[in-house]
Amino acid sequence: MPDIHSSALNDPKKSCLNNHRLSTQLVKNISDSEHGKFDNNQGVCYFSFGGNMNYLKLILNASWVVWLVMIVLLFFSVFSWAIIFFKRNTFKAAFSQSKKFLLIFRKSKNLYEVGEAAAKFKASPLTSVFLSGYNELSYLSKSNPKKSLTPAKLDNLNRALTRASNNEISRLEKMMGFLATTGSVTPFIGLFGTVWGIMDAFHKIGIARSASLAEVSPGIAEALIATAAGLFAAIPAVIAYNYFLNRIKEQISDIEDFSLEFLNIAERLYGS
Repeated sequence: MPDIHSSALNDPKKSCLNNHRLSTQLVKNISDSEHGKFDNNQGVCYFSFGGNMNYLKLILNASWVVWLVMIVLLFFSVFSWAIIFFKRNTFKAAFSQSKKFLLIFRKSKNLYEVGEAAAKFKASPLTSVFLSGYNELSYLSKSNPKKSLTPAKLDNLNRALTRASNNEISRLEKMMGFLATTGSVTPFIGLFGTVWGIMDAFHKIGIARSASLAEVSPGIAEALIATAAGLFAAIPAVIAYNYFLNRIKEQISDIEDFSLEFLNIAERLYGS
């Protein structure tokens, strides 16, 4: 009877295929093996392992700590995306209506007409600044029939415009802190989940007393999912934060310019 083992040793290609069948059993928990290939020219045996990674299975098999991390990251991600869409609509409406309001403000012959039109552009921060200045100016005009603004009253008008400007800037900056927190904290939360998952994977290796690829890789893959989730939550938040921060700076510049323009008009109309 021929010796099967000796024949496999004498035939490198047959030995490659036998080793391939053995390796298939070792990695059956990771992926499905496709084929083993023996290179006759180089005398080298290659093993190829295919199959798609099941991310849902990795998450479901993760430890409770990784699960908790994923839930926290999901909370940050959902709320940050909600804020991104809300702020996007807010800034879009603010810029659009501010542009229209400025055209009316500069074309109108008197401030009363502008006050009537301001009600149509409530999303614009400039309308709030204008109405605050207009109301203060009306009060000063009633208390001074001669229509002259002293430096003290002009200073009162300036303070009214400054208060309104600060209120509008605070409104534009609302929820920006959450985006900043999401961008800076979530990668570390994901990293914590990864570290814990790797610790758990090595603990299982110690219990099984086996350091084979089939034992190590599933636990590490589950742990790395947490880092990926942390980055998924952080990257859009950081991009959105920087984008909205630039938009806020533009609005602040527009508000300051409008306040100065309003003061100049008030001084021309009611100055001594």
